Amino acid sequence: MAGGYKVAVVGATGAVGNMMIKVLEERDFPVETLTLLASERSKGKKLVYKGQEIEVQVLAEDSFKPIELALFSAGASVSKKFAPIAAKDSCVVVDNSSAFRMDPETPLVVPEVNPDDVEKHKGIIANPNCSTIQMVVALKPIYDKAGIKRIVVSTYQAVSGTGKRAMEELSAQIRAIINSEEVKNDVYPHQIAFNCLPHIGSFLPNGYTEEEMKMVNETRKILGDPDIQVTATTVRVPVYYGHSEAINVETKTKITVEEVRSLLENAPGVRVVDDPSNFVYPMPLDAEGQDDTLVGRLREDISIPNG
Repeated sequence: MAGGYKVAVVGATGAVGNMMIKVLEERDFPVETLTLLASERSKGKKLVYKGQEIEVQVLAEDSFKPIELALFSAGASVSKKFAPIAAKDSCVVVDNSSAFRMDPETPLVVPEVNPDDVEKHKGIIANPNCSTIQMVVALKPIYDKAGIKRIVVSTYQAVSGTGKRAMEELSAQIRAIINSEEVKNDVYPHQIAFNCLPHIGSFLPNGYTEEEMKMVNETRKILGDPDIQVTATTVRVPVYYGHSEAINVETKTKITVEEVRSLLENAPGVRVVDDPSNFVYPMPLDAEGQDDTLVGRLREDISIPNG
């Protein structure tokens, strides 16, 4: 390591890749060298890190020879091909795609929830789906205290989750509507501006979507509880940044709202924003750019004993 790690960002020119670079700088992560990798179409582009321009290189099988830590965010197909290659070169891979999340040999880690699972890695550490992460961060202290029997979650996810083209499409549609022009959609099957799409990802034979089943399966793996019941509905909303979720939980033993609030106020990665009488509650605008998961509108479920 010496003065820092030799780090690579794969998918550096994408929305998530850009954010990875930004976070490395903001956190002053110990970086000795930073290599930016992307597809052929991004060759020659330059991105700024700590005031210096770094030229993007084309991702290749020999890109990882000098690299110690590789952050992947270029999609599952790229990860499936190149992450094992990087890991063989003694590089630790943190993969943001779905490629290895359910691989029994690959730990699926949320630092605030199951940090010890990192030690089980064999070169690749999987990063969960974004909507799963914020949910398990908020639910872990409740799970530890009272157990969780069932989770019912509905998500309201920003277009940033789809990527740059989706954000550009939302902007273009808003402009078109304001100017009374034809609204065109390419990224999504329907207009997203001033609209909501009641699915994220493809529909599966069971009627759920890929995104919804990710939340089901990933939650069980992260919490190490294959018996926990999870049902999810994921919705794409016309918001640029900040995913929101409405979560209903049935615990195994009784726990009061006051106990839940106290647990959450002391939980890592959680900020309680809960004063409804003064219109204080979590909103995407307040969550944008924040590390913490904002939690609010805490209340007892009047329909079941342990909700």
